[in-house]
Order: sequence, then structure tokens, then C-alpha cells
Amino acid sequence: MKILNTHFHPEVTTLENKTIFKRLATRSITLKGESILLLYTERYQDYSLPGGGLDAGEDIITGMKRELIEETGAQNICNIQPFGVYEEYRPWHKPDFDICHMLSYCYTCDISEELGTPTLESYEIKNGMKAVWINIHEAIAHNKQTMATSPQQGLSVERETYLLELVVEGMK
Repeated sequence: MKILNTHFHPEVTTLENKTIFKRLATRSITLKGESILLLYTERYQDYSLPGGGLDAGEDIITGMKRELIEETGAQNICNIQPFGVYEEYRPWHKPDFDICHMLSYCYTCDISEELGTPTLESYEIKNGMKAVWINIHEAIAHNKQTMATSPQQGLSVERETYLLELVVEGMK
């Protein structure tokens, strides 16, 4: 799968003499016309693609489906196609590593419009995360406003906005 972008967080100025944790993740892109299934996170005031880290030894497609179901309650996932990989280097604020090298494997897919009940993790519930169908252009505009004005934005808003803009490019 092709690399869509390689992003270095501003705090990551060098990889020399740094301990690096490699994290594999997935992102799901599900469209219905100009509506896209995203997660709105109240804490960070942003929209993001459903997805997350793979479990140890987990197949990428299996992990993508698991995350999509857990976070949105998606049903009847089909027509899965590779979209690309977003690569990023960002600070890792946990013991043993300085930097997280994250590879987000992005896929397009179709699902039933009606969603089942998500099974969010406790931190996702605490952060006010919920699945929503939203116009993709509105989501991009909202995220750009968050990046420009919010002091509480999360580390992922730049990645998510970049990916949403690529999706729009592909719609033309």
C-alpha cells in the first residue's frame, strides 16, 4: 500500500539516539454520497475516521473491521479497498520510548447505513466520542477551525483533516 504522507510532529526534531515504538493502526473511510461516517470527540472538538491500533499479531483487515464495529456499531462491512498509509512520528509520553512511529493503514468500505450499538472503551466514553454521519466538507471545515483556535486539540486532528481532504480529492 502506498504512503500517502509522512508527518513529523513539531516536537520530533530528530530520530537519532531516540527509542522508537512502532504502532500499527487502521482507519476506515465509509461514504454515502458526500456524507462520511466519522467519530466526533467532544474533548478534542474534532472529527476523525473510525480506527485504532492493531492487537498483537492481528491481521490488518481483521483489525480494521474490529475497530469499525467497536467504535461505530457498523454492520455488513463489505467492498474493502486499500486507500493508503499515513505515516507519522510523534512524541510518546510513556516509559521506555521517546517517539511513536505510527503507520495508519486506511481502507474504504461500504456498510449498512443503520448502525448497531458501539462498544467504546472507557477513555473513549470519557472523551465524549460518538459516531456520526456528517457532510465531509463540514467535517473538514470544523477540524480546520479546531486546529486554528482550540488549545485542547488532540494529536490526530492534523492527520484526520489531511486524510479527509484526500478523500474529497478522490470524489472529484
